[in-house]
Amino acid sequence: MMRLVMMTALAILAAGPNAASADNYPSRVVKIIVPIAPGGPLDTVARALAETLSERFKQTFVVENRPGAGGNIGIQAGIAAEPDGHTLIVVAGSMLTTNPSLYKKPPFDPLFDLRPISTLTVSSQTLAVHPSLPVNSLKDFVAFAKNNPVGYATSGYGTPSHLTMEYLNMLAGISGTPVSYRGLSPLMVDLLAGQVKVGFVATAGVIGHAREGKLKALAVSSGRRSQMMADVPTIAETYPEFDVDSYILLVAPARVPEPIAALLEQEARRAVLLPSFREKFQPRDIMGVGSAAADSRAWIARELPQWFKVIKAANIQVN
Repeated sequence: MMRLVMMTALAILAAGPNAASADNYPSRVVKIIVPIAPGGPLDTVARALAETLSERFKQTFVVENRPGAGGNIGIQAGIAAEPDGHTLIVVAGSMLTTNPSLYKKPPFDPLFDLRPISTLTVSSQTLAVHPSLPVNSLKDFVAFAKNNPVGYATSGYGTPSHLTMEYLNMLAGISGTPVSYRGLSPLMVDLLAGQVKVGFVATAGVIGHAREGKLKALAVSSGRRSQMMADVPTIAETYPEFDVDSYILLVAPARVPEPIAALLEQEARRAVLLPSFREKFQPRDIMGVGSAAADSRAWIARELPQWFKVIKAANIQVN
């Protein structure tokens, strides 16, 4: 199996940009919409991809940030664009799998309105607690939460940090009060100060503080342990059903022509397998994936009903 994976990766890296029959693509500047404000992993990955594709195609790929409504504004702008491959979207996977259930009026159908090109990267969240909380494991935390009121930090209502905790609450039979912040920075200030004791945080943001004893890392959201904190167990080791990864995907308007979609899939997969990409992002606990388009679509289809169940159970809705 490992030999096959290596051979596939080498084939992707070796293929030239004319491997698919889209000889005139791109014929002008390609816009990559990022549905959040500049900064953060999503924006950084999109800019790294744009730089690599610009070099590969000898044409400019430019990032345009279109934040708002949990990503819906940027995604809808991409859906409305001409489906000729000159407008693409780099999106958090959670926007595709939770927004259709979060919003009272579903903003889009990810399987009808969009065409997945490739899953670019994967990272994880870590359940982190302030050292003053008398728990040292996920089992301890669940027992504590069953007998004590718990306020947990989120980076916003309906965000991945909020929904991931609600998923754990559902499986573990616990509850808590969400404390919403406007983004990760103010959340981390209060978590480190002990103003709020618990929160799911991007693993890369926990590692240094955990090593210094400023936070306790209890468990990782992904189904596999983090390479950066191999001693921290996964939540799935206690609750096998739990497997929450943070994916970043490249998608396009649904009707983008097949030859252009195939070419973009090939080149996006190649880009995230490059050593330069790995060296830049692996220290941030962001790993290149480079999945096939069909696998990305299948993942979205699997995740949609799971998050519908979590959101319904927690009675979360955004107008």
